[in-house]
Amino acid sequence: MSALKFFTAIIFILTLLAAPAQAEKKIFINSASRLMLLYDGNTRIAMYHLGLGKVSTPTPSGYFKITEKAINPSWIDPSDPEYEIPSGPDNPLGYRWMQIYGNYGIHGTNRPDSIGYYVSNGCIRMNERDVEELFDAVEVGTPVEITYNRVVVEKNDDDDVVYYIYPDGYGMQNVTVADVTKWLEPFGVLPFESEYEISQKIEASDGEPTFVGKPYNVEINGELTQPTNANNNTYFAKAVLRDGISYLPAVPIAKILRMKLEWNKTEASLKSKFGKVICYERKEQLYCNADDAMILFNIEGGLQTGTDGKKIFRFKSMPIAAPPVEKPKEDKKRKKRKTTVEKPFEEPKEEITEPENKIQPEESQSEEKVQPPEETKSELQPKTPEEAKV
Repeated sequence: MSALKFFTAIIFILTLLAAPAQAEKKIFINSASRLMLLYDGNTRIAMYHLGLGKVSTPTPSGYFKITEKAINPSWIDPSDPEYEIPSGPDNPLGYRWMQIYGNYGIHGTNRPDSIGYYVSNGCIRMNERDVEELFDAVEVGTPVEITYNRVVVEKNDDDDVVYYIYPDGYGMQNVTVADVTKWLEPFGVLPFESEYEISQKIEASDGEPTFVGKPYNVEINGELTQPTNANNNTYFAKAVLRDGISYLPAVPIAKILRMKLEWNKTEASLKSKFGKVICYERKEQLYCNADDAMILFNIEGGLQTGTDGKKIFRFKSMPIAAPPVEKPKEDKKRKKRKTTVEKPFEEPKEEITEPENKIQPEESQSEEKVQPPEETKSELQPKTPEEAKV
């Protein structure tokens, strides 16, 4: 290999390594909802309404991929291959065609009023503007997944868990309360939708959204809460924001803090060594208001946005105040003796009581008879002028 070819190959490889990885486009179709979702990696980038196969000729379910793309296709009658309609306003395929399997494909339509219904021979019809947008977004080889799910649960961009129940257009999927429960449980919001509400939703089967709540992870002192088994029950680990109240999972939090809780069903209250708060019981799950977390658990925090951009309830324990220390009781007699000492390490002062009239004590007779010598007297007292002359 010449030096020029070698360096050209190196530059090409480095260019590939430096280029950002392209997310794979994927198409998801739910025949029950008659909706198509277009994903770029894990990000949903578009949603389209569809017209699908009749009950007698349903759209097949399975895993496919786009095998062919065509602009301004001609339509050939499957029952009469000799009959062909060229591209134009009378062509039932519209102006775009993407084959996925045999005679099945994704295409436009000259009957936009058929979108949202089961009307085709099994193909997937789209509004012309939508199919042209999709045509430009995907390539040959793009995966296509087709399912039939009457129950759809998702978490939207606002963190709301929403579920839908669609009518049984093909008459092939019975839905029960247990089915919906199974779909809702992994999201951590099941306690906030009663079985009666679910049954009413099944009866309606209108495909309208039902908002349950916003679930968030909970972190206590750097540790995430986990589902907790206690009293023959499993307690969910997620907090749920609903109707302006932030519900915290009390039992999983108490487990991390190694704290005992007392639940009073009659009072609907939870009590810990720190205090007592209102308890919210939902399907045997125990929650407290996040505003009461300090009272019940002695923790501080709230809903925050992490470095990954996702929201999380994050709390940390607060220092526990030490109980007041009682001073030892002093002996009354000892305390009385201490009062005679004015300052520390100072000898007690002798208290002398004097009469109010301040009378001086009397002198003894011996002291009266003792007279100082003359010289001594002169030394002690000044001489008068007469004495000085002698």
